[in-house]
Amino acid sequence: MAVPKKRTGHSAQGHRRSNWKALKPETTKCPNCGATVLTHTVCTACGTYKGQPVSLKDRKEETAVETKPAKKSSKKAEVKEEVKVEEKASEISAPAEEAKVEEVKSEAVEVKEETPAEETSETEEK
Repeated sequence: MAVPKKRTGHSAQGHRRSNWKALKPETTKCPNCGATVLTHTVCTACGTYKGQPVSLKDRKEETAVETKPAKKSSKKAEVKEEVKVEEKASEISAPAEEAKVEEVKSEAVEVKEETPAEETSETEEK
């Protein structure tokens, strides 16, 4: 094993390391989607390189995974889902119905308030 005869000085060490620095990587914009991408690499956002789709095999596998049929559910699960949907529908419609009832009540109160005023003006005329 090689061993240096004398220790390297601070100045010599600094001169040697002067070009040892990190560089900012070169980036470009994807022509397809406009995302920032490293040069000479496939766009991670849309999967294209120089405006062309990269591997058709990869694309077919992705679509096959996405269109995989769901597992068949049991009748109990279907019934539970229907009940949940009905409950949600009733929860959604209940506040709407309450709002309608409140509107009708407020309209009825307005009509009642208007009626005595009209009657008093008619009695004054007599």
